[in-house]
Amino acid sequence: MEKRCVHCGNPVKTLLLQYSPGNIRLMKCGILWKSIFGYLFLDACRHLISNNSKEEFASSTSSLSSIPACGKMLMEILLGNFAFFGFLVFATRFLMKSSQVIWNKDVLLAILVSSYFKIFLIAMMVWEFPSSVLFIIDVFVLSSNAVALTVLTQVRMTGCIGACIGAHAAKLAANRVLEVLPSGYLRCFSILDW
Repeated sequence: MEKRCVHCGNPVKTLLLQYSPGNIRLMKCGILWKSIFGYLFLDACRHLISNNSKEEFASSTSSLSSIPACGKMLMEILLGNFAFFGFLVFATRFLMKSSQVIWNKDVLLAILVSSYFKIFLIAMMVWEFPSSVLFIIDVFVLSSNAVALTVLTQVRMTGCIGACIGAHAAKLAANRVLEVLPSGYLRCFSILDW
């Protein structure tokens, strides 16, 4: 007989989790999806904060001009995080050298939960902070991600730090590619029209 989650009906390995004798809780499998949405929301907050410092969104006053900006922001967030997690899964497989089997779901959940420092971005949406606070939050998130990856994989810290730095660099590179592409396409079309 297959065990199923009491909340969503998806198959699960166990129905109960015992923390200590007498302290038994039902397993909740919807935490991954909630973590993904929270992570993407906080990433969108970071994107808005960094663009507000560049005065990019402050100049757009009409709703028609903000629709392409929101679409571009959504594409940057999704592509950047796809590059981030793709590189991280690849680096984890490389670090592990197939000695242990770690599921991509476990890596994803460990990184999502260890990015809890991004919660401070909500305060930055309300109050004004210097832009250096973004850098500090990014360093805290990176170090927390490296510690979570070290605990999950049981690999030396230097390898996990390198994997996390590489993943953040892949995310930054993916975002830079999206910033450059539309202007390149626009220049190509303007040359053809001329």
